[in-house]
Formats: sequence, C-alpha cells, structure tokens
Amino acid sequence: MHFLRSFYIHNTFFRYLALLSACFVLSYWLPWLYPVAWLLTWVLLGLFLFDAYLLYSHAKGLEAKRKLPQKLSNSDVNPLSIQFATHYPFKTYISIIDELPIQFQKRDFIHKTSIIKGEWKTFEYSVRPVDRGEYVFGSLNVYASSPLKIVKRRFVFQKDQMVPVYPSIIQMQHYDFLAISNKLTEFGLKKIRRIGHTQEFEQIKEYVRGDDFRTINWKATAKHNHLMVNQYQDEKSQPIYSLIDTGRVMKMPFNELKLLDYAINATLAFSNVALKRNDKTGMLTFSKNIESFVPALQKITHLNTILEKLYNITTEFTDSDFGLLYAHIKRKVTHRSLLLLYTNFEHISGLKRQLPFLLAMAKHHVLVVIFFENTELEELIATDAEDLQAIYHKTIAEKFSLEKRLMQKELQRYGIQTILTKPEDLTINTINKYLEIKARGLI
Repeated sequence: MHFLRSFYIHNTFFRYLALLSACFVLSYWLPWLYPVAWLLTWVLLGLFLFDAYLLYSHAKGLEAKRKLPQKLSNSDVNPLSIQFATHYPFKTYISIIDELPIQFQKRDFIHKTSIIKGEWKTFEYSVRPVDRGEYVFGSLNVYASSPLKIVKRRFVFQKDQMVPVYPSIIQMQHYDFLAISNKLTEFGLKKIRRIGHTQEFEQIKEYVRGDDFRTINWKATAKHNHLMVNQYQDEKSQPIYSLIDTGRVMKMPFNELKLLDYAINATLAFSNVALKRNDKTGMLTFSKNIESFVPALQKITHLNTILEKLYNITTEFTDSDFGLLYAHIKRKVTHRSLLLLYTNFEHISGLKRQLPFLLAMAKHHVLVVIFFENTELEELIATDAEDLQAIYHKTIAEKFSLEKRLMQKELQRYGIQTILTKPEDLTINTINKYLEIKARGLI
C-alpha cells in the first residue's frame, strides 16, 4: 500500500500514449506503420519499468523540510521557506505541494524545479493570515521524476504542523524599534504640537534637527558657541488602559480584517511603546460581560500577559454593555488613568445611548474614544455618480460620513478626546494621540 500511495504517472506518459494511439490509427491507411507502433509500445513499456526502477531503487531519494516560525503575525505577510535536496545520481525534476491551513483556502499551491545530487535548494513563499488562532499545516508533498518523466514518486514530510497566529507581532516590532531609537518624535510620524512643558527638566544637550526651537538655552548656546537646548523628561509610570469592545459593531471587516483585529494589533503595538516609555499598561475587553481584565503594570514582561489575552479574544454578536464597563472601571481603576476605548458607532443615536457612561468615565479619567471611518463609503463618495441610483447611493453615503464627523464633534463638545481613523491607520493615530496627551500633560 505504501508503494501504491507513492506511485504516480507523469503527464508526459499520457502524451506518449497519445502518440502511440495516433500511430495505430494511421496504420489503418499506412500498414507499414503498424509494426513500428508495436515496437514503440514495447519500448515505452521498457522505459516505464526502467523509470520506476530508477526512482524506487533509493529508499531515501529526497529530503525536504518546511521551516515555520514559532508564531505567525496576524494581518502581516509572514515569510516561510522549504528546503530540499536529492540523493539520486541523476538530475531530478520535482514538484512541491504544501498543504496550507484551511483558513487560507488556497488549493493551487505548487512549485516546480529541478535539482542535482548533493545540492540543497530553498523555496521561499509567504502567507498572510487574517484570523487569530491555530493554523495546521498538512503534509509537505514532494513529487520526484527522472529525466525520462514517465513515473513520479511522492515523498511525504512533516505532517500536521500547528502554528498559532498571534496579534501583529511584526507591527509591534516595527514601532518598538521607533520607540527605542526615539524616532517616534521625528517630524512626520506624530502630528502633534507641544503646548508648554509639564515635564521635569533632565539635561542640556546639543540641538539636533527636530528639536523644539523654543527650548533653546541661550546662555548655554553663548557659552559653547553652538545651539544648545533644554531636554525635558516626561512624567512616567502613569496607568494606561486599552478598553476593547468585542460586541457586534467590531465584527465589520475591512481588507479581510475585522475591526476587532485592527484594535487588537494597535493595542499590542501601543502597549509595547508605552512600556518602553516607562508607563504602566493594562487592558480590558467587554461586550455583555467583562471578558478579561489585566491591571496596569510597568514591567516589560507584562507584555507577554497582554499578548496571551489578546490572542484569545473573540467577537460577540450582541450589543455591548457600557454601563457594566463604567461600573467595572469605577471599581477596579482607582487612580486617574488614560483610557483608550476601541469601539465603533455607525449612528449618532447609538452614541447618545452610551454618552452618559462615557461622560461618567471622562469625569475621573482621560478618556479617548476611538472609532472608525467606513472606508468603503469614502470610496463610494469619491466616485462620480452616473445615474439616478448612483446619486441616491452617494447621497446616503455622504449622510453616514457626515454623521461620523458629527459624532466626533459631539464628543469633543463634552471634553472627550476622540480619534476618528481609517482602520489601517489606527496604530499610528493611537500612538500620536498618546504622545499628544503626554506632551500636554493631561494625565
């Protein structure tokens, strides 16, 4: 059975059969072709058996291994690779079929190449998961054939490898590098303006491009004969919580990724940046119930706790209870904190239902309500209307877009900080708002 499961016929063999069939048909009109056709038949049979012998005379004709990371990063392009080598003494033609996890719904994976004895080759490809969870890679199938290309032998390697898909670790590492190198404060990465200084004085240093010219120390400049500036140190160890709504409003997908996953990726990257800047970070998820709560701590190892909690978050198809959220915050978060609330409001009536609870939280904390633009509606608004139905659709889209901006104005009227953002810009806009609040000394 093992032999039969590994034994395949190459497509070229069927071409040879087609030629033989044509010879037999033509021999009806050309009698001399009939014995030639039989001779070719016996030659093909001999080559068939010889090709099978070549492939099965080596018990271990091929080696191959799939190289997977310990974790895949959600919503990012993750590079993978397959390494393979042959022990056959002839040039081997191979086809690689990797059984990708069912979540990718990809059934046309194939890579064809040739390889000589003693040579190791690497085939690199990439995958982009859009859901968190366990991804199981099936068998790595490698089909080998000789230069005759009559028979193929299948080799099976590495069955059922499971790799978990976590929130965007690649995105977190990107912003981690910017935080360490202090590039988050360079022009173009944060769109804020420092208003005054509520930070403690740290040192006098030489002016570099990007420093606020208002901090120039003229006495030190005159003494050293080049520009010197005062450097201030932000207040540290301030508690910051990411509040993630897991209700039905966060189920909406954009670019194959749910709003919840955008919020999760932003929470991970932002928490890492805040920890590197010596603030305490925590998180809370809620819908009808409080699903998880991580108290704010200032330890870099605390990021692993947040990562594991984010990995297991799922959306619910119910309306979220903001009253329960307020009660939990009032009971568990006793110090004035920065609260980043990831949610979504599609109608101003939905906002007004939750406004009393938002105002109650904003009374004791700095609350930032983060909700999303509907990018598909914006694309519809940007297109030209060519008929009456298109005008109707565009008018409705503009009405919904206007409601989003009105909701933002309504929250700002009550002194609540807001971020209205495209899903793909969520992380950088959240970090910008955090840096702005720190610069203004609001917490």
